[in-house]
Amino acid sequence: MGQQQLLLIVLGVIIVGVAIVAGIDLFTANAIDAKRDLLLHECVELSSMAQQYYRKPKEMGGGGKSFTGWTIPSNLTSTENGHFTAAVNSSSVVITGTGTEIVTGNDSVKVQVTVYPDNYSTLILK
Repeated sequence: MGQQQLLLIVLGVIIVGVAIVAGIDLFTANAIDAKRDLLLHECVELSSMAQQYYRKPKEMGGGGKSFTGWTIPSNLTSTENGHFTAAVNSSSVVITGTGTEIVTGNDSVKVQVTVYPDNYSTLILK
């Protein structure tokens, strides 16, 4: 083969290699974003349960205008998307979701939802 043909083959291999690396990076970034969205969705569902507990009278098994006594249901503390913990105060609950998707090294995706009686706020930690 001539030098021009070898140069074109080498150039083609380099372009394909760069495209593969870029594709892998995009796939990884998309997987991390998807896991973060799933964690946030599950935390919002848990915040809805906490607000229901807050509004339900004590006579019916609720908090009677207090979050005290609310816990994450045992079957929802760990899902295929992540692990969830709750820090409960009488006027708010902080739900933290740690994902199973590794971002870098051993850091996982992490989100936090602070639940109040009438609303909630979200925070993306990692």
